[in-house]
Amino acid sequence: MKAVVYTLGCKVNDVESGSIIRGLESLGYEVSRELEVADLYIINTCAVTAEAERKSRQTVGKFIKCNPAAKVIVCGCASQKSPTAFLEKSGSVYAVTGAQRKNRVLEIVREGLAGEHKGTLLEEEKTYEEMPLPECLKTRNFVKIQDGCNRFCSYCVIPYLRGRSRSRDLESAAAEILQSTAQETVVTGIDVSEYKDEKGRDLADLMLAIKDADTRIRLGSLEVSLITDRFLSALKQVKRFAPQFHLSLQSGSTAVLKSMNRHYTREEYLAACTKIYAAFPNAAITTDIIVGFPTETEEDFLQSLSIVEEAGFAQVHAFPYSPREGTNAYKRYKELPFALKKERIERLLAAAATQKRRYMEGFVGKEVELVPENCFDGYTEGYSENYIRVYVTGDLGKAPTRVGVERLFKDGVLARRL
Repeated sequence: MKAVVYTLGCKVNDVESGSIIRGLESLGYEVSRELEVADLYIINTCAVTAEAERKSRQTVGKFIKCNPAAKVIVCGCASQKSPTAFLEKSGSVYAVTGAQRKNRVLEIVREGLAGEHKGTLLEEEKTYEEMPLPECLKTRNFVKIQDGCNRFCSYCVIPYLRGRSRSRDLESAAAEILQSTAQETVVTGIDVSEYKDEKGRDLADLMLAIKDADTRIRLGSLEVSLITDRFLSALKQVKRFAPQFHLSLQSGSTAVLKSMNRHYTREEYLAACTKIYAAFPNAAITTDIIVGFPTETEEDFLQSLSIVEEAGFAQVHAFPYSPREGTNAYKRYKELPFALKKERIERLLAAAATQKRRYMEGFVGKEVELVPENCFDGYTEGYSENYIRVYVTGDLGKAPTRVGVERLFKDGVLARRL
């Protein structure tokens, strides 16, 4: 039997798909991640934006056309939000589950696809659900430690779909990380800053438990509230910690942050950056910024523009505000004109590109550790510990390698093997 597991959206979705793949393989399925003829299609959807939700619906239709006789199971955030939209696609859609209880997909397959499960099967998850260990990739592996979100940012629909924050038992999370054979392991979740297992152990405790891991440790997106002396002290004890902090910002304006229901100020964010640089002088602080939130004035936008340099960002992921039905912002605010959002995001991306170059220039003449990902067009490519894209002439193989940075090159730096 052949199955395809197709993923849209975030890295957490990708990890969960990896667990579903491992479970299907244990049931005797040959599994692919690409669109091809198969007996069973499992589509893990996304609803972070209206466009992502639309793309999820289109993807289901595309797979049905590939093999109309196949059974289709839809899961993920888009199906949690609008389950009937997927059941109505075609008789090929056998079952619709949601963003929670994704183990239900494996239960349905295990119990047989004979018709008794057909329909919508949405179930709330109140504790962390362990799933089969996903495939351990050779270069970069992702380990999920947390699910759900308690923050309820005014622009975001995810807490309504993923449910409240739930954390994996520390021993279970630590065991998977310590057993990772990948060159780099990324610790991820919907909100890893909220990690706290049933015994009250938090992310600092988890970092101490895996401090001797042989794999390089990188963290997923973090919140300002997590940046404490205790947490940074724990990170400094991790043998192979990658000092990249993806510290979520969303706006450089305190007024806009308040209307977004983000619980920190501009000054508190910059203070967190100062703490990080004090503990890790070469740290890369990367971030997300939403441009054109409905309450954003030109003065507010200028504060987002100026914080790019003030915080010393190594990289900025900027995107225009997209209204999401069901959120508080959608109910309360009128969207800004598209042309205004477009003009502002172009200015912000230009500032971010300038700051990224400035950050990378600071490493010319210095050593970094390259984790090679592939060899293409005569260059080995991969990322340094602080998430700089590194190119080295020739094929270095797959082992972590110390390299010396020579100059800026393409979208990163050119380095030589030491």
